[in-house]
Formats: sequence, structure tokens, C-alpha cells
Amino acid sequence: MSNQLFGEGVAVEIASGVIAHARRLGLTAAVGINAGEGFSLSVRNQALETLEHHRDKSLGVTVYQGFQKGSASTTDFSPESLAETLAAAARIARFAESDPYAGLIAPSHLATEIPQLDLDHPWSIAIDEATKIALACEEAARNAEREVDQVDDAGLSLYRGLHAYADTQGFVGSYIATRHGLNCTVVGRRDGAMQRGYWYSTARNAGALEDPVTLGQTASARAVAKLGARKLTTRKAPVLFEARIATGLIGHLVAAISGGNLYREASFLRDAAGTQILPSFLNIDEDPHLLRGLGSAPFDSEGAATIARRLIDQGVLTGYVLDGYSARRLKLPPTGNAGGIHNLVVSDQGADHDSLVRQMDTGLIVTDLMGFGVNLLTGDYSRGASGFWVERGAVAYPVEEITIAGTLREMFRAIVATGTDRELRSSIATGSILVAEMTIAGD
Repeated sequence: MSNQLFGEGVAVEIASGVIAHARRLGLTAAVGINAGEGFSLSVRNQALETLEHHRDKSLGVTVYQGFQKGSASTTDFSPESLAETLAAAARIARFAESDPYAGLIAPSHLATEIPQLDLDHPWSIAIDEATKIALACEEAARNAEREVDQVDDAGLSLYRGLHAYADTQGFVGSYIATRHGLNCTVVGRRDGAMQRGYWYSTARNAGALEDPVTLGQTASARAVAKLGARKLTTRKAPVLFEARIATGLIGHLVAAISGGNLYREASFLRDAAGTQILPSFLNIDEDPHLLRGLGSAPFDSEGAATIARRLIDQGVLTGYVLDGYSARRLKLPPTGNAGGIHNLVVSDQGADHDSLVRQMDTGLIVTDLMGFGVNLLTGDYSRGASGFWVERGAVAYPVEEITIAGTLREMFRAIVATGTDRELRSSIATGSILVAEMTIAGD
């Protein structure tokens, strides 16, 4: 992708041109443009192993003819291709089945201002310099622990992407966002048994990435800490989800209150708005305009304004996560969540991770999960896990090859505490989550 597309408003000009052509044809339409560029590399055994350059662009057109919808896309931005893409979307719409819920989002919900969220931090780094950073991470990981068997890889990535959207109701907007990352995977060995440890850092601004030496050392420490893992006998016990894993637990909550699952009646939380689903000490806020936030956006993928709100207020679900289509299906206003949620922040009670371990006294810390044993319709939850067994408030030994099980409804209600060790590498910011009791299946 050319720098011109980023710096001179070419994407907005192209989207506006397609919309102008749609208006001349008497069409109701929306145009979205996504483009980006960057690279990723990995090193192994003190040498560059892989290098991939990323450059992409696409334009999608959606046309509505009454309640009939047609969509087409192209990577060719020539005038002829854009005209044909619009025509193709219109042809598809003519033959599409009528859907009374199809259409553009109501104009009253469109963003009228585009807030500046400090999302664009290009990283002008040469391949050689980027490789040196990854090599420093690898070396630190290899030398950090005596029982490190090998460093599978250390990697660095950077990406700068643009999103533009326009429709025939008059909306046009765009923004640019960057995302950079550093990661390391380590294998530890003891008495013939091996364990893998992984750590990573992600940020809009490369200056906010974790120091590569510290990151490599952390990956090694996590691998070695798992050596000597045992199985557990089947039991019921408290479970502490490490912050990185706890984001997934909150992710299941988001999925259960998302419009698509609700109107399909495929969620155990349908009709739950206004009811208490979490303990009264918990709040969850959505903050789409958090500066440099990984989930920040000035508008959603339909042009709707993104708005800060309290999604969970003292344990009570205040609303759902809706795009325009699901909102119409549910006869509710859209919430600016076409494309997903924006920076969920889970409250805490002032205790750090170690304090939660002591509070748990005896139980399981989950640091890794396997499989996809989550049924959103029933809320049944069953996943393979590994982590650490805790006795008298201190880690006793690592554990593996176990399964943790329960129902999401009961797990949410049984949350005892959330920690201050907030995970900041995704659009869900939560500390460790302590659940009073779950079934742990083992030998």
C-alpha cells in the first residue's frame, strides 16, 4: 500500500466517489475500505528464520434495494473496477431474498464527530534493527534458565492499517491505527520431559512494548516453572484464572450478550438485560475512546458512533452488544458494536495476583486452556487445562492433563474476586479472576 493512501486522504476520496456514483444510479449503498502494510519476522538459533512483508487493500460495497441486500468486493481500485464492483453488488441485491431487517443504520446513530484517539504510531525500523531486537530476546530466553532446552522462536511484527467508511446517508470517516508486537516461545526440559512457555507484548506504540530481554526471560521462566507437572485426582476446588486466560472468560460473556447469538436464541443469557449475572462488587465498562487502546475506535464498521457505557453495573447486565442488523431483529437501538467490543475494563477490589492466591488458599491456578468445550446455548463449560496447584496460599507444584468444568452462569455468579494485575494486551482488560468452585477432572 502506498504512503499516499495514508497521508493524502485517498481512501476517503475513493469511498466518496463510489458513493457519489451510487447516488447517481439511485442506489442505497455503503462502502468500506481496509488497507494496511507491515512486516513480521522470527529468529531461531541466532539467525533470521522467516521474514514476511504484508501489504493489502480491499474495498467492499453493499447495496440495498428495498430489503434486498447485495455485496461485492475488489482489490483493484481503478475507476473501471470500482464501477463494476458497485454494479455487481446491485445485481446481487436484485436477486437476493427480501429481509425486513436489512438496511443501513439509522442516521441518528451515525457518528457526527471523529475523535482523535492517538492510534497511529508508525514504527520506522529497518529489518536489520528489528532482527537485532528479536535476537536479543532469543538470547535472553536461552540464557535465563539452566533447564531451557531450546528457544522455538522469537518474533517481532509491526502493522499500520487504515479503515474508511462512507454511505449514501452522508456519512464518511476514516482512521489509521498501528499494532506492533514482540513474542517468544521457549521449551524447557527435565528428566526427558518437556514443557513449552510463551510470552508476548502488543502495543499501538512500539515504545510501549516490553523490553525484549525481560520478555525472553519471562518466557523461559514460564516454561521451566511447568517442569515436573503432575496430574490431579478428580475433585472440586476454587479456580484462579490467570489474567491472560481470564480475558477469555469475559469473552464468553461478551459472546453470550452479542446480538447474533441473542436473536438466534443461541445464548443462555437471552432476556438477561436488567438482571444480575455477576456479583454485586463487579462493574464492566466499555471505553471506545481510550487513548492508544487496542480496542479503541471512533466509529464502528457501520459508521455508528462508539460511546462509553457501563455494561455491567454492580453485577447487573445493563444492555447488549449490538450492530444495526441485530438491533432491528431485537427491536432495540444499536450500541456501536458492529465489528466487536471496544476496550472492556473489568473492575477490581484492590488485590494483586499473589493476594488472590493467598485468598484461594487451596485450589488451582489456570495458566493454559485447550479445546473449545463451551456451549453458549446452555452455558456448559468444559476445557482441558494446565497450571499450578496451590496449598496454604502458595504454589505447591505444576499440573497438567486435567479438565475444568462447570456452567458459565454458575461460574459468573461464583466469582469471588478480580485482581489488579490487569491484562492490557487485548480489547478486554481484566485482572486474574477467582471462581469459588469448579469441577476439576483428572485421574
